[in-house]
Amino acid sequence: MTSETPAPSGALPPALLGLSTFLLARIGRTARGRLTEQLAERGLRLWDMAVLAALADFGPQAQRDLVRRLGIDPSDLGKVVEQLGAAGYVERSRDARDRRRVSVSVTADGRALLAELEARARAVQDEVLAPLDAGERRVLQELLRRVDEGMGERRGSV
Repeated sequence: MTSETPAPSGALPPALLGLSTFLLARIGRTARGRLTEQLAERGLRLWDMAVLAALADFGPQAQRDLVRRLGIDPSDLGKVVEQLGAAGYVERSRDARDRRRVSVSVTADGRALLAELEARARAVQDEVLAPLDAGERRVLQELLRRVDEGMGERRGSV
């Protein structure tokens, strides 16, 4: 495109399109928005799904361990667990060895809900990644995991 040819009104500057971080943020905003809409249809938020997933994948955990694992503020986690517990998706109990510890576990209803939420999340993922074939999706997933692991290492050293 020459300087005499006007860019389409919705065109992004090539300088931005050349930045992977810009594209990741832009795609992430869109994907998160669509996932947020799906969760909101069930009256839930992303943190609700994250707590259910952590409990389903790693088993019962102390609330403070969930705080560390998920990087969520302790008071926010308390609210999430309270709401999930009131709905019957998680159970809280005192640790028999240390009464100060509150252990949280996912219920059968919570596992069923998580399966539904995961299906909705996969549908959003399929929509967002529609331009890619299965092989490209696998490569993208692997690259994103490597970047995330690298970020985790740097987060831990700060």
